[in-house]
Amino acid sequence: MFRPKIKVLDCTIRDGGLLNKHQFSFDLVRKVYVALAAAGVDYMEAGYKNSRALFSETEFGPWKFCDDDLLWRLKDGVENAPKMSVLVDIGRADMNAIKKAVDSPYQMVRVATYAKDIDKCIALVNTFNDLGYETSINIMASSRDSGPELDEALDQAERESKADVVYLVDTFGYYYQEQIDAMVKRYRKWIKTKELGFHGHNNQQLAFSNTIQCIMNDVNYLDCTIYGIGRGAGNCTTELLLGFLKNPKFDIRPILDIIASDFIPMREKGDLEWGYVIPQMIAGIFNAHPEDAIAMRKGPHRDKYREFWERQIAAGLE
Repeated sequence: MFRPKIKVLDCTIRDGGLLNKHQFSFDLVRKVYVALAAAGVDYMEAGYKNSRALFSETEFGPWKFCDDDLLWRLKDGVENAPKMSVLVDIGRADMNAIKKAVDSPYQMVRVATYAKDIDKCIALVNTFNDLGYETSINIMASSRDSGPELDEALDQAERESKADVVYLVDTFGYYYQEQIDAMVKRYRKWIKTKELGFHGHNNQQLAFSNTIQCIMNDVNYLDCTIYGIGRGAGNCTTELLLGFLKNPKFDIRPILDIIASDFIPMREKGDLEWGYVIPQMIAGIFNAHPEDAIAMRKGPHRDKYREFWERQIAAGLE
């Protein structure tokens, strides 16, 4: 699928950082950035831009804060460097520390929001836009917040925001292809002047196929992670996406190399678990938050799948 407007945004370090409180080593993150550059990926999301007044440095690693000096060092000397992105949660960034884009190591700021908080999101997005950044609105949990509040949020995003991209986020890995078709159509009813993006989770092993479905619907901003790393079931894999796109600017080989050298050993060590597991599948089917499944996998009943299924029914999620 060769379409020049498609942009691949790899969020390996940002989404993967949810597994280890953003404590990846600088050397690993540098290797990821170099591999993505060699692979021709368009953007790398380095982490969150959060305030140290709200989060402890003793608990969270540097990619929770993405200091400018750290990102400049990360980028230093990398050829064909992808643009760099950071993710901002409403109310968690120290705006006094944000420079204009021309003086910043990152070019894109994505703001995560729920439909109910769209007013705050738009104000933040417009501030970053005025500073010269590319911006996106990432509307989370659309599979739950799917009533009129979602339509109102999309309408406001189109009319009031300066965002370049509005993202459909399958937060719980709940959607099937037919629902993707319906949701993209719904987004396009309101979003007329901005690009659409998609961020899929792999609870039901559909993150890649749902990303393909978005591509078929002319969604141009596509999220992925190397070897699918990410909280819970993880994400659409970078290597599958690059293999599908057939764009000559992409080279899958550097991604295969770093999977072999770093990501397979990382998962085999057993400290971090991500990807398709039965509790996350169940969470996806029930449109449930992944945290309960993550907690189950860390406890003494990690393989009591039927019990976990029954708990979702008892919680009224059926």
